[in-house]
Amino acid sequence: MFKIAVLIWIVLGTTLAGIGLALTLTVPALQGNAMKLLPIFSLVGFVVAIPASVVVAKKILALTKGA
Repeated sequence: MFKIAVLIWIVLGTTLAGIGLALTLTVPALQGNAMKLLPIFSLVGFVVAIPASVVVAKKILALTKGA
C-alpha cells in the first residue's frame, strides 16, 4: 500500500499545491503577500495530500483485492 500511496501523493500533492498557488495569484486580497504565501500554500498542499493519498490508496486496494 505504501508504494501506491506515494505515487498518489506525488500527483495529488502537486495538484493541491498548484491549486493553492493559482488561488494566491488570482485572489486580489492575497496578491499583496504573494511572496510569503506561495511557499506556505505549496507546503500545505503537499501536507494535506498525505492523508488523502492514504485514503485513496486504501480504497484502490479494497476495490482490486477481489479482482
